[in-house]
Amino acid sequence: MFGLFRKPDEHLQREGETAFRLRVRTARNGDVVELRLTKGNEISAADEGGYYVRKIIVSPQHLDRAVLEIWFDRTYRPTRKVVEGGELIPIREWT
Repeated sequence: MFGLFRKPDEHLQREGETAFRLRVRTARNGDVVELRLTKGNEISAADEGGYYVRKIIVSPQHLDRAVLEIWFDRTYRPTRKVVEGGELIPIREWT
């Protein structure tokens, strides 16, 4: 009930109950890569509680490389997001 009025994350778009969509822009050439993270495959339990995902991203156009890391709480709300070699694109900027 309390999660009903939470503000949605600005970078991760929920896709049903089992997945998230997000986009990363690489720092080197500005390539945009769309990712789909699923709870059963990419996202795993973290040692300190909650969940964690680390994904190496290679853009198909210029082969730019970025590393995405996201930490989630127990209800799969992102608590920390880091992209090395790129940046997360806010959902409002998706076209």
